[in-house]
Amino acid sequence: MKLLILSQYFPPEVGAPQNRLYELAALLNKSGVEVTVLTAMPNYPQMEIYEAYKNKAYMFEEMNGLKVHRSKIFVSKNKSIINRLRNYFSFVISSARVGNKKLGNFDFLMCESPPLFLGYSAMYLARKKHAKLIFNVSDLWPESAEKLGVVTNSLLLKLAYNLEAKLYKKATLVTGQTLGICNNINARFKNVKPYWLPNGVDLSFYNPETIEAGTWREKNNFSEDDFILLYAGIIGIAQGLEIIVEAANVLKSNTKLKFVLLGSGPEKEKLIQLKKDLNLSNVFFLNTIAKPQMPEILKSVNAAIVPLKKLDLFKGAIPSKIFETLAMKVPILLGVDGEAKKLFVTQGQCSVYFEPENLEELVNGINKLCNDRDFCKLLGDKGAEFVSTKFNREIIAANYLKQLKAL
Repeated sequence: MKLLILSQYFPPEVGAPQNRLYELAALLNKSGVEVTVLTAMPNYPQMEIYEAYKNKAYMFEEMNGLKVHRSKIFVSKNKSIINRLRNYFSFVISSARVGNKKLGNFDFLMCESPPLFLGYSAMYLARKKHAKLIFNVSDLWPESAEKLGVVTNSLLLKLAYNLEAKLYKKATLVTGQTLGICNNINARFKNVKPYWLPNGVDLSFYNPETIEAGTWREKNNFSEDDFILLYAGIIGIAQGLEIIVEAANVLKSNTKLKFVLLGSGPEKEKLIQLKKDLNLSNVFFLNTIAKPQMPEILKSVNAAIVPLKKLDLFKGAIPSKIFETLAMKVPILLGVDGEAKKLFVTQGQCSVYFEPENLEELVNGINKLCNDRDFCKLLGDKGAEFVSTKFNREIIAANYLKQLKAL
């Protein structure tokens, strides 16, 4: 079986889709599937082409047995809608050209969305390469972009919604990262029965029994007595991270509480300014780190905060950081309603829930964890057990392979 994965995002970039697709590809490859990846020159989230890939229109490399073809992409730190469209469509065009010229035929072409517009290249290449199209939806674009106010142009939104419908119609298989995404698609397109392809965790990599905390606390001037609350991921609009800085302000009299925001994104400078305005010394911003360092950091913190804005759209969202965090026995303060709450609060009983954007509930949750270390340990143990049973990447990949073989 030959599978082509088409994605704008892939390692060495750091991020949720990058990790998820890489690990899925590696596991399928290990199972005998011949996996090829067509992706862009790495640039995310800094929006600057990585040094080793600069000034190249095409590049081929092998990663853990995967054949990876890269094509050029326009990047800019300017976040205007014009530059975003140039970013998306430059890769649409270059991936279509490189795929047509450099690649042979495939049984399946799996396209990662967002960005939704990559679907144009996916449909073209699926036809050229005689491949069945699999459209993988990890975010309900353009619906999420519209509701977050990221895209307001009515003509662009109409174009995007029409493309979304066309892709669902053309695809042999539509896959959704969460049950909420699958149900949303099926509710709007009755003839589409999405396959749930959940995120998960590599339990051999995120193994708290084999990972040492190391010197991360010492290097960052934290004491062993500090109770460290971590947010790690994209610092963007959807996360609503102001609530963490505001909670730090409410709790600043407790000098042992430390709030760490690790990552990059469009809202980072705004949050740094908010910290300055509130004159806080208990909030720390750390830069994005390479994936191999993440288990050590998770081993070093006491709890994690995973928030999203209070939108009905996010009731079907499951932030990927949840899986790695729980696998490392780190309790979570979960500010995500809907499917995530049902899974990790009600079923798994491994997270403390606070209503999205509810500062008082977040503060109460922080105090609850900070004042009861035994409760923290209980949540951590339950979390590791829950994700190892329900969200093991090896099992997810094996089930997906069965689905492909059935097609």
